[in-house]
Amino acid sequence: MPRKNSSAICLFSALAAMAMQARGGPLPLDVMPAPADVLVKQGLFPIKGLLMVGVSDGSNRGVANAIARVQSRWLVLTTPYPTKETVTTGYKLVVQWSEKGAAVPSLGDDESYALELGPTQATLKSTTPLGAMHGLETFLQLPVREPGGWYLPQVTIDDRPRFPWRGLMIDVARHWQPIEVIERNLDAMAVVKLNVLHLHLTDDQGFRIESLTHPELQGMGSDGQYFTQAQMRTIIAYAAIRGIRVVPEFDIPGHATSWVVSHPEVASLPGPYSIERHWGVFNPVLDPTNEATYALLGDFLGEMAALFPDPFIHIGGDENNGVQWNANPKIQAFIREHGLKDNAGLHAYFNKRIREILAKGGKRIVGWDEIINPELPRDCVIDSWRGTEALGAAATMGFDGLLSNGFYIDLCYPASDHYLPDPIPSASKLTDAERVHVLGGEATMWSEFVSPETIDSRIWPRTTAVAERLWSPAGVRDVPEMYRRLAIVSGRISEAGSLHERNGDLMLRHLVGANLEIAGMDSLRTFISVIEPVKHYDRGGQQVWMNQQVPLIGIADAAKPESEVSRLFAAQVDEALFAPGTIDKARLGALLGTLSQWGAAGLEVADKLPGTYPALREAIPHAQGLAAATAAAADAIASLLSGTALPPKKASEAVAKLDAAAQPDVSATLIPSLGPMRLLVAAAEIQERRADLSDEHWKDQVIAVAYPGLAEAAPKPSS
Repeated sequence: MPRKNSSAICLFSALAAMAMQARGGPLPLDVMPAPADVLVKQGLFPIKGLLMVGVSDGSNRGVANAIARVQSRWLVLTTPYPTKETVTTGYKLVVQWSEKGAAVPSLGDDESYALELGPTQATLKSTTPLGAMHGLETFLQLPVREPGGWYLPQVTIDDRPRFPWRGLMIDVARHWQPIEVIERNLDAMAVVKLNVLHLHLTDDQGFRIESLTHPELQGMGSDGQYFTQAQMRTIIAYAAIRGIRVVPEFDIPGHATSWVVSHPEVASLPGPYSIERHWGVFNPVLDPTNEATYALLGDFLGEMAALFPDPFIHIGGDENNGVQWNANPKIQAFIREHGLKDNAGLHAYFNKRIREILAKGGKRIVGWDEIINPELPRDCVIDSWRGTEALGAAATMGFDGLLSNGFYIDLCYPASDHYLPDPIPSASKLTDAERVHVLGGEATMWSEFVSPETIDSRIWPRTTAVAERLWSPAGVRDVPEMYRRLAIVSGRISEAGSLHERNGDLMLRHLVGANLEIAGMDSLRTFISVIEPVKHYDRGGQQVWMNQQVPLIGIADAAKPESEVSRLFAAQVDEALFAPGTIDKARLGALLGTLSQWGAAGLEVADKLPGTYPALREAIPHAQGLAAATAAAADAIASLLSGTALPPKKASEAVAKLDAAAQPDVSATLIPSLGPMRLLVAAAEIQERRADLSDEHWKDQVIAVAYPGLAEAAPKPSS
């Protein structure tokens, strides 16, 4: 696979102005993605009675499905529950669209809509059913909770997406993800207006789609875990009525082990081959000089072109290490005889042959960066894992393209890391004509370290940040505001069916058994909430025994990719240490209770629970580290509260404890709050300088002391 380098506050009650615009700054709605244009008027009206929906002439299955979801949620929100007396005093929603729309969505469909909410009626207008479906998802997010119950705002929304391709890639090849996983994630995608499901269906570890022309492909390459064509038609239909296209990926010519298990004759070196159980870049690659390769691919891709209605098929094309091509004299002779120069030329030759096969079925190629070549036909689409510069270069060459770099959600980075990358950065020098080639982007969920039990928690809610980047105006970039809304919309995604908030207890049962009423459970929950899985591809290095057949039921799997309590702790430390003109001691003092709770939890998890629950033994190093680190941070706060500088020796001892807590261990987890704890220790040591420094210089000094020699690389405070 391509590797990447590298309490909800309701604002309505406080509305004082008659109207607010949402082009920049805080959004006056708890909605994600942020709409393009919003006008909010003063006043709220209670939700009561039934929701009566009227639609324009004609019917549409997708709109009807969305209306059913709206009405179901409305019944949950209604206060009091509808009675015979309140039915006639309900709220009316009028949905109108002017074009019939296709059975399945297509790239470039009009997805815009206009939504206006008044005291007794809302009107939703769009050109297409797709726009109506998106508007209904926005309507579902508009109710706000107040002490008296649920209310609706008076709001006018005029909304449209910034990019037409807004995708989520799910890798079902490395770890199999059955149809129920796909369907519940399609439901979640619809909430945040993602419109492309990219299914990575073949790789070294599995061939996950049924072929009727060559049943041996899935028969020998899947361990019996694959989508039948009937199941895939179900997925396509399920996606379509949610406004989502399905784009399949069949990775060729590399990442091809699952192909050559049944067809070693099309490999570039003789077999036999077996399915890979580990992760990485492997040698098996298809032979582009063998006509049998194109005969097999012609049969299979023709079959898939008929199965998948979308005009795009992703062929991967990444990470061919060249080992087999270099080792095969026949292949090297072919390169010379055909004037192809090198392996890159041979790859371009292969892609042109595949393009001809797909064109017969009316399909266009999508491929990762590695497929790009001056000789590649310009109707091919580049999916860039290398970044915006590579994507921009492809656009200047005339290729349509997508950005995946920055959106690798499998790397377990915080939502903020995925929120700010942009397919067209503000500094881009692309012309208007070239910008049209940038179609959008995709969040990528590679599956080395996800199971059907954990995948939702790795996708949601962080992918909502990517969805907003691809839908909303480029100027919507306020990170704290994003997090405010993300915490609210996460609940909507859960209501839609995602298990990212509900599977926590399931993962805890893997660690301690079925009884979650054990002594020390509160401490374990606290500990799990404070840690995170390691980032990037570090887990493979720290747990070298991991492979496709090892259950994903450890501490790292129970932890969420982003610890909300740790993120809030970091923000509170920033607010306290870097308050304008002074150190905010009241805020610092408020952190002591948090540190005490975390430390006590660490001690109990380290010293008491592992003796009874062996699965917790891997947590011992970081649980001990958390206890020691929180004690050091509490000492630093005590120093700051007293106004007496932390002596250098004590500061060094504190830093040593933090460094020890940061060491990798077999749990493949980390403690994200160690960074702000370092800032506390540094500030305590040099606090006497505060009165003589500007706010900016004080911040710089604290960072320099916390990260000596690495001040430029250190994480900056978020204030």
